[in-house]
Parts: sequence; C-alpha cells; structure tokens
Amino acid sequence: MDPRWAERVVADAEVSPGDLVLDLGAGTGALTAPLVAAGARVIAVEMHPGRLEALRRRFGDDPVTIVRADLADLRLPRRPFRVVASPPYGATTAVLSRLLSRGSRLVRADLVVERGAARRWVEGRAPGAGRWSRGHQLELGRRVPRSAFRPPPRVDSVVLRITRR
Repeated sequence: MDPRWAERVVADAEVSPGDLVLDLGAGTGALTAPLVAAGARVIAVEMHPGRLEALRRRFGDDPVTIVRADLADLRLPRRPFRVVASPPYGATTAVLSRLLSRGSRLVRADLVVERGAARRWVEGRAPGAGRWSRGHQLELGRRVPRSAFRPPPRVDSVVLRITRR
C-alpha cells in the first residue's frame, strides 16, 4: 500500500499510544510503520518468507513483534486488542470469522478489504455474517483506490470498521 494511504488508514483508526494492534498480512510493513509512529505495540503477522525477512530488516524485534503464521490459524491475544490491516482478499472470510469468534478480545478492527465483500458483511449477507458479527457493529469506512496498491488489484477496496458494542 502507498505510504500516504497507509497513514490515512491508520489515522482514521484512531490508534492510541500503547494500544496492542495486529497487522494481519503485514507484507513489508506499509501499515506497520505508521502504527509504530502512532505509538502502538504492533504484532505484524506474515506468512510469505521474503516479506517476513523484509519486515525483520525494517523493524527488527522492537517495537514490532513479527510472527510467521497463516491467518486462518492465527492465535489471537488473550487481552483486548485492535487490528489495522490489509489482509489478502482471499483470506477475508477466514480473518473475519477468527476475529469475531467466541472468546475473541477484539475491541476494534479497521480492515482494508474488497468493497463487495465489505458490503456483504455490513449488510449481513456474507456466509456466517449474522452469527459471527453479534455484539459488533460493522460499517464501511474510507474508500481506498486501486492506485494505492502495487500492483493495483482488479477490484475496489474500502476500510471495513468493526467495533465491539
């Protein structure tokens, strides 16, 4: 993601110093860097070996904890946490079902996802959306243009905001 767009997404997320924030599918750290600048304690999750190495070179282990994990199998923190991320579009359902699962301590998530998928979740039309989203408010946030990504995706993106009620 373009650094200017990453900064906008993080600013909209209203992250406070000391917040525990997961960056799921962190890539090379486009969102991780502004999260660190905002004072968050970041857990950057990435599966791809090359991007993992790029994260380690860029951030080391402080103030970012870098974790190699498949998003579908991710263990969530046992204490309240936030998410600001741009996960792979193909992982959207798995990520949302994990974040909204019973026992999750998710406080708020700001996820850059494919616009159509976000609409289906907000409208309760996504598979399992009604069951998983109980106790959470889902809403559409900022539109993120294709030009914000390299390479640009074939679909439009938007921030899906999830807030615990």
